[in-house]
Amino acid sequence: MRIEGKEYRTIWFENNVVKIIDQTKLPHQFKIKEIKTVKDAINAIKTMEVRGAPLIGGTAAYGLALAVQETNDPEFIKKSAKELIQSRPTAINLKWAVDRMIKKLTGINSDQLLNIALNEAKEICDEDEKFCENIGINGLKIIEEIYNKKKDTVNILTHCNAGWLATINWGTATSPIYQAHKKGIPVHVWVDETRPRNQGANLTSYELNEEEIPNTIIADNTGGILMQRGEIDMCIVGTDRTLSNGDVCNKIGTYLKALAAHDNNVPFYVALPSSTIDWDIKDAKDIPIEERNSEELSHVEGIDENNEIKKVLIYPLKSKAMNLAFDVTPAKYVTGLITERGISEASFDGLSKLFK
Repeated sequence: MRIEGKEYRTIWFENNVVKIIDQTKLPHQFKIKEIKTVKDAINAIKTMEVRGAPLIGGTAAYGLALAVQETNDPEFIKKSAKELIQSRPTAINLKWAVDRMIKKLTGINSDQLLNIALNEAKEICDEDEKFCENIGINGLKIIEEIYNKKKDTVNILTHCNAGWLATINWGTATSPIYQAHKKGIPVHVWVDETRPRNQGANLTSYELNEEEIPNTIIADNTGGILMQRGEIDMCIVGTDRTLSNGDVCNKIGTYLKALAAHDNNVPFYVALPSSTIDWDIKDAKDIPIEERNSEELSHVEGIDENNEIKKVLIYPLKSKAMNLAFDVTPAKYVTGLITERGISEASFDGLSKLFK
């Protein structure tokens, strides 16, 4: 997708280093950062210089390739894999990518190891890009159906950033929107601000602006009244981990949007590549829910009159805060799952038909 008219992916390998778009600087500054070691990759994931389940997976894959580039010592590679998996526990794509890399590298001669690691990391990223493009093609059918009935602008609510910045390209929740825009269907996106890191305001609106798609940022709690007023035709969100029974773990606040959509008969779709499906955990209570630093709540970042990014405290000094990063939306509130292979019910039977 585009930034200032130039095509980018979120991560790539060039001149023996991995390059990323530093998302902690967006939307105020566009900076490309070099990732030279596996420790750099782990730090980029932890600090959310890269974020979004598919992109975290791609970064972890390249991170392991960088570990191989540092040394082909099996113990170092094994230790690096473990540290990568632990860097952010909720998004299943991370473990999926690391496990896939380890499986590919096991039993390979040391002189071949680096090339195979780099090729597999690139393959994981290329595959995700294609999956996300197909998610868009499949999700486009839903938007087309709404437009053919309405014959007017289709209003879509998103939560957090499940755009191309959260993947390698195209995005998950935004991919159908981009496909609709390319086809000339008028769309407008209600962008949840998404506290505490404001990824909707800072990232989703930013990338939609770059693609010239009309959008409006709203406070997280505004979606309910917009649904009551009939100003939202559908919701599309991403996911960091979807269980085989259709339960969806996503950015905190997703569950409340699903409840509001259910109460107002607004279709609520979840877009995801198959790498985000967890076929092992059967009970949502067993999903590891990341709790992040409370400073993300108590402080906000912005740009001052000198064009410098500053962080300021907004809470009383003595106040405590809890910062849970994700919640779980039960499958019964999900209208459908949009995957690279098609749209399914949010259920084991639905997913099993697509992914035998």
